[in-house]
Amino acid sequence: MNQLDYGEILAAIGEFLAEDIGRGDITTRSTVPRDVRGQGNFLAKEDLVICGLAVAEAVFIHLDEENPEIETNYHDGDAVEKGTIFGSLKGYADVLLTGERVALNLLQRMSGVATETRKYVKAVEGTGAIIVDTRKTTPGLRMLEKYAVTVGGAKNHRFGLDDGVLIKDNHIALAGGITEAVTAAKKQVGHLHKIEVEISNWAQLREAVMSGADIIMLDNQTPEESEKLVEMARDLNPNIIIESSGGMNLDTVRSFAEAGVDLISVGRLTHSAKAVDISFKIKAI
Repeated sequence: MNQLDYGEILAAIGEFLAEDIGRGDITTRSTVPRDVRGQGNFLAKEDLVICGLAVAEAVFIHLDEENPEIETNYHDGDAVEKGTIFGSLKGYADVLLTGERVALNLLQRMSGVATETRKYVKAVEGTGAIIVDTRKTTPGLRMLEKYAVTVGGAKNHRFGLDDGVLIKDNHIALAGGITEAVTAAKKQVGHLHKIEVEISNWAQLREAVMSGADIIMLDNQTPEESEKLVEMARDLNPNIIIESSGGMNLDTVRSFAEAGVDLISVGRLTHSAKAVDISFKIKAI
C-alpha cells in the first residue's frame, strides 16, 4: 500500500491517544500554562529511513486542529544521518507535550520498519527478486507497518486473509491433499484471485504445479535446494511465480535471490524491526 487512508489514521490515533492520556495529562496540566507556545524538533539519533511524518502530524492535529503542519524539507523514504533535524512543529506547548509520546512511538516504529526493509531491498539489488512482507504485524498497526514496508522499497504480500488464497500445510492436511485443496479453492474464488501453495519437497511442488497453482512458496529450503526446485518448477511451467519463505535474514537473503526466485517474503521486516531512536525536543517560543 503506497498511500495511507487519512480517515483510518485519525480514527486509530484517537484510540492511541485515549489509551495514553486517559483522564488527562496531569503533569502538563499542572506545570505548563495553557497559553505558552512552543516549537518541537524531530532529531534523528541514528541513521534511519524516515517514515510516518503525516501520522505524527495527525497526532497533534487530533489534539488541536489549529496546529500547523510539520515544517520539513524531507519526505517519507528519505534516508537521514544521525544528528539530522528532519522536521519541526510549532503550537501550544501543552499540546506538543501531550502528543509527544504517541507521535514518537508511531514515527519510531514506522521508521524502524522502513529502515530494516531498505537493508533487505539493497541486499538483493540486481538479482530481480522482490522483497515482500508477511502478516506478522503488530495487531492494530498493520496498515501503518505495511505502508512502512513500501516506503522502505519492498512490496506488500497479503494485507489480510481476504486478499488471496495461500494454501499452507495445515490447509493441505485438512483438505486431504494439495490437489484437493487447489481444486476446492478454484471452485470457490473468483477468476481474479491467484492461488499460492506452500510446498516443502519436489513431489509437493510437482503436484501443486500440475493442479493449477499460480504461485509456489518454497518453505524453509536452503538456497541450494531452492535453486533445484526453481529449475524443476520452470520446466513444468515457465510462467509459474516462485516465492521463498522462512527464516530469512540479511546474511542469507541474497543467496535465495540468486537461486532464481521471484519473491522473498521476510517476516522480520515487521515482527523484528527495531524502533529507531528519534527525539522531540520542545522549547518555548
